[in-house]
Amino acid sequence: MDDNKPFLMLNALWFKPEGGRESYNRYMAAVAPILESFGGRPLVGGAPFQGVIGEFDADLVFFVEYPNWQTFLDFVSSPRYQEIGHYREEAITKSLLIRCEKVF
Repeated sequence: MDDNKPFLMLNALWFKPEGGRESYNRYMAAVAPILESFGGRPLVGGAPFQGVIGEFDADLVFFVEYPNWQTFLDFVSSPRYQEIGHYREEAITKSLLIRCEKVF
């Protein structure tokens, strides 16, 4: 995968039972302008309803598109993100971030 090309980051999240979803919504409101300032943009996502093949029980899945790998690294290490990143961790019990090459 070319680090200089746009890519998608698959996010799969499992929320804490007490208030996790609400806490994550507050995180998303705080992170959105930071993400946009780095050229990132959230794409389609949803709450898994029913596994058809295989087992997967995340509470929320979605993609974020980034312009390139360095932009992602700059985003997560930025002082602005570092100030609010803990909100994400306070909202979830488990997460997956999977870097995906854009195919179509």
